[in-house]
Amino acid sequence: MKVYVLNGPNLGRLGSREPDVYGATSHAQLAEHLVESGAVLGIDVVVRQTDHEGEMIGWLHEAADEKAPVIINAGAWTHYSHAIGDAARLVPLYVEVHISNVYAREEFRHRSVLSAAASGIIVGCGVGGYDLALAHVAGLVLDA
Repeated sequence: MKVYVLNGPNLGRLGSREPDVYGATSHAQLAEHLVESGAVLGIDVVVRQTDHEGEMIGWLHEAADEKAPVIINAGAWTHYSHAIGDAARLVPLYVEVHISNVYAREEFRHRSVLSAAASGIIVGCGVGGYDLALAHVAGLVLDA
């Protein structure tokens, strides 16, 4: 089974961007960790990051065509990109992840265009939230 982990704008700067909010783990370290964790679960994890909205939509379409689950941290797009929300609804299931507790931050971060159709939402658990999402997806797919 393949699972896509799709990260949006500025997440390529993990480890150097606001480490007090997002932690010290780089995106490369996170990707390596998730690929290794997926292998233990028998899952092929593909980790991608983009700062370009159209590219994210294309990746969601790719996952939909493959009927592959997605773990998505859409970054700021979470709060306003209905195009990404519409594309996410095409995949068989997705889990929305936020590294920080968005509800303890600016008001605009309290709204998500992804949440209503997500099979799960993980907020404020640091990069460990991706591990929780991966375990959730593995459990749902293996139980099916």
